[in-house]
Amino acid sequence: MNDAVAETASGVVVGIDEILKLIPHRPPFLMIDRGEDFVAFRSMTGVKAVTINEPFFVGHFPDYPVMPGVMLVEAIAQTGGVLMSKSMDLKFEQRAIFFTSVDNCRFRYPVRPGDMLHMPVEVLRARPDVARFKGRALVGDKLAAELEFTAVVVDRV
Repeated sequence: MNDAVAETASGVVVGIDEILKLIPHRPPFLMIDRGEDFVAFRSMTGVKAVTINEPFFVGHFPDYPVMPGVMLVEAIAQTGGVLMSKSMDLKFEQRAIFFTSVDNCRFRYPVRPGDMLHMPVEVLRARPDVARFKGRALVGDKLAAELEFTAVVVDRV
């Protein structure tokens, strides 16, 4: 099966091959493994399998590894980046989406190795080169983080 775009019972899936074409992030900074339920200009759920092999667990924290909040924010923002890049059919070699602000951010539950992180992101409003989003990070039915954020599309010169 080609994972670039697959149709499932729950909606369009954006696989890792397409994600790598839509955003410039690469391991160890790539924080999204798959997108689910993609609806252009409206919403998508990012998925990340959190493993003990994440480089940040070496220092955060050696005896009780917890995913840093800033990495949760980045994972949610990357989900928004994939959502908008795919919606706008952007090629990151020419245009990129940059995260510009975060508001109302709250961390509610620790994310640990072995967790499957689901990050539903919805577009609150969008103009041609700027979008406002609401995103959450969930581990099962537990809310790990929530925030609103803004991103802009810029030409890469």
